[in-house]
Amino acid sequence: MAARLIESLATTEILAEVFSDISILQAMLDFEIALARAEARVGVVPKSAADRIAAAGHAKEFDIAALSLSMFRAGTPGIPVVKALTEKVRARDPEAAGWVHWGATSQDVADTALVLLLKRTQRILTGDLQRLEKALTTLSRQHRATVMLGRTLMQAATPVTFGLKVAGWLGAVSRGRKRLVSAFDEALVLQFGGASGTLASLADKGTAVARALAEELGLSCPEAPWHTHRDRLANLVCCCGVLTGSLGKIARDISLLMQSEVAEVAEPGGEGRGGSSTMPHKRNPIACALTLAAAQRVPGLVASFLSAMVQEHERAVGGWQSEWPTVASIVQSTGYAASSLAEVAEGLSVDPARMRQNIANTNGLIFAERVMMLLAPELGRDVAHKLLEDTMRKSIAQNKHLSTLLAELPEVSSRLSRSALDQLEIPEQYLGSAEAFREALLNSTTSKKGEQ
Repeated sequence: MAARLIESLATTEILAEVFSDISILQAMLDFEIALARAEARVGVVPKSAADRIAAAGHAKEFDIAALSLSMFRAGTPGIPVVKALTEKVRARDPEAAGWVHWGATSQDVADTALVLLLKRTQRILTGDLQRLEKALTTLSRQHRATVMLGRTLMQAATPVTFGLKVAGWLGAVSRGRKRLVSAFDEALVLQFGGASGTLASLADKGTAVARALAEELGLSCPEAPWHTHRDRLANLVCCCGVLTGSLGKIARDISLLMQSEVAEVAEPGGEGRGGSSTMPHKRNPIACALTLAAAQRVPGLVASFLSAMVQEHERAVGGWQSEWPTVASIVQSTGYAASSLAEVAEGLSVDPARMRQNIANTNGLIFAERVMMLLAPELGRDVAHKLLEDTMRKSIAQNKHLSTLLAELPEVSSRLSRSALDQLEIPEQYLGSAEAFREALLNSTTSKKGEQ
């Protein structure tokens, strides 16, 4: 795995590779290669020089440790990389070395390299989110009629269906993915402005080189350079923050449903997954824990990025330099949460019998609202509410079903038959619009092309 041990609970293997030293360096070299080729296309740089630059731009041939130390001293990753690339080109063709980095500035290299890395992460994050959506769609359909306790303020409430609960999760994930896709589309733009954002060193060729460079890299070409305008990236990291919060909410729900006293669902297990170092009987919500860890970590990172947006004039002092590790951590944490939760959803064990038993364990108290709605037109809302409060206290104290105690009250039995009272505790008969809402949520996640 490309991640260090300290990052092992903060990224996936594939995302760790994207943000590995080799990958980051190659992205910067790819910018320099593409720049030379674009300038050769426009007639600014000799094609032979562009070919020499391309031949020297292989990250594995560079001393990354030395570059890292130089970056620390230079305060920017671009300067040491350009210098090292120039030396490699000079060793093969001294004349071609003079064309390395022609017309660009160090922030152009760094920003565009970051955008190239983000372009790779878009496919990874989108893939895991689509996996998650597909699994949640399947779960919702399978459990459209599986009744369970609704829970408000952590207390038992009127019944819902597990299918509706899952559809709610699905809706949030789908909305988050769509926002993220839009934010990626906006953020994946070239950074190329030269010294002060005017490309003055390229005279009247600046915009032509920019368009050609964007084409070489497969990026959009913005209206103008954006050195100190970080709104596109800010929107992306904010979307990551919202999405990770939604994923954390799902993980919180599942981990609570996994509590021994509840035991309604369980994460997929397996070798090395969910065990305890001291208690063999345990099946811990590990993937949910990792998702929740990401959801707790990302908001602070998003705030850190936003606080760095106030950047000076045409080039920042400190704000821009703070962004690389922040953006990398946000994206990797978001991807880690999505991947972990996709694994959970694809293998989630659901216990409908336990869900029904937990409803039964309330002795019908969760149906008090239903009784009140039946009695209120006859007795008045206040009277019905007081009657039910008194009866529920007896139910708890005597461990008897609510319907049994209600049947003993003349003001109730004269208005509701014993058969009607028995029907009160059938959860399927008090689901309201649950199925309509579930279907609406699933329909809302279906794109025009029919994608779930």
